[in-house]
Formats: sequence, C-alpha cells, structure tokens
Amino acid sequence: MVLAAGRGERMRPLTDRTPKPLLQVQGRALIDWHLEALRAAGHERVLVNTAWLGEQFNTHFGKGVENTMPDVTLSEEGADFGGALETLGGVARALPHLAEVFWLVAADVFAPGFGFSPEAPAKFKTSGRLAHLWLVPNPEHNPQGDFGLSPEGLAINFNNPSNIDTLPPNRLTYTFSTIGLYRRELFEPPWCDIPAGNPLGVKAPLAPLLRRAMDVQRVSAELYQGPWTDVGTPARYQLLNGQIPTISPA
Repeated sequence: MVLAAGRGERMRPLTDRTPKPLLQVQGRALIDWHLEALRAAGHERVLVNTAWLGEQFNTHFGKGVENTMPDVTLSEEGADFGGALETLGGVARALPHLAEVFWLVAADVFAPGFGFSPEAPAKFKTSGRLAHLWLVPNPEHNPQGDFGLSPEGLAINFNNPSNIDTLPPNRLTYTFSTIGLYRRELFEPPWCDIPAGNPLGVKAPLAPLLRRAMDVQRVSAELYQGPWTDVGTPARYQLLNGQIPTISPA
C-alpha cells in the first residue's frame, strides 16, 4: 500500500493544483518511483489511497499501464468521506484488500535505492513481529528522531520513560523512513478498534499504535542508509530536481 491521500500543506503553492505524489521528481511522478521499485521486486498489485485532488490519480493511472508499473487499485477516501482518513484510518479502510503481510510506504518520500526485497516479507513472516520498520539517519529537519534501535534489532519508543534504559549506550535515535512491513494482526482487535474497511471513516494516525506495539517488543527495525528525502517543503523538492531553492523574504 502506498499512502497518497495527504493535502501537502507545507508544499503549497506547488500542491494547490497537483497532489504532492504526482509532482515530477527527476522526470517522473514522485509516486511512480515507489511503484516501479515494487514492480521490479515482483509485486504486481498495489493499493494507493487518495483524497486531495483524487481525480488526478484516476487520470494518471488510467493512461495505460507500462510494463514497469504494477496493477494499481485506488482507495478513494476523498470521494467516499470528503477527505483523508490519516495513516491508520487509511490502512483500516484498505484492510480488506491487503494481504496477511504487506508493505506500507508514504508516497511523498524519495528513496530511489530502496528495493522492496521479496526476501524481506518472507523473513518477517517467521519473526512473530507485528511490524518491521526501516529507519534512516536523522535529517536536519528532524534532529531528535522518532525511534530508537536496540542492539537486538527492536524499535524503541523513547517517548515512554520506562524504555530509556533499553536504548543503546550512545542513545542514538533515528527517523522513521515511512517504509515498513506490517502484519494484518496489528490492524485488528485487540490492537486496533477500527473495523476492517473503516465504514464510518474514522480518522486516526498510525504512530500511537506502533508505539504501543514497540512497548511490548513486537516491532523490529533496521537502519537504511541509502538516499532518502522527505519531500516535505518546496526547497527540498527543488533540490531533488537540481534547482537552487528560492528563499522568501522574512
């Protein structure tokens, strides 16, 4: 599943008329970098959730599927509920269409070297974990990071004071890349109380659910050190396209 329903407020005015995942990065739509990587790894079916300017995704994916692209199914949150359902709400909405183990990644991160290895889901299935996350070194815009990483390869919720002692001696934290593998079980009771299909359109973020699972050591992680950018501002977007960012006057 590729998350593509956000409004992209920080990217305005670029996103006033174009959804952020459809902005061109180095010659192709930002979302297509993920889709082509997934197809190259053998994943033939991908679900994409949409909301803001969602009709443009219908046009984009209706142009004719290239051999490098998987078959795309849309979860149209905007058409169904008038807006995005946030991360957890969007996954719950799509859950009836997702496999027992599935990839989840945000469309607005650029990670051209990430391969979505077919070996990773196979290994994850035997792990007993509910999620496996790829973390990256903290970028300038997120110096405090999101999670810790134990020597045993467990993601650590450092927001929970009781977990501080489990951090490595160097107390390093990392940023969540948004790339992860998930087990359906995490989105079902007792972990998640949103019914599969999210018929009421409940809006909810994923991070609190992940942190609860981390607190009982059910989330593993690893460090990814390939190229990665959170395309969250016009300046970062311009840099990816080889442009010099324009600094607005104060």
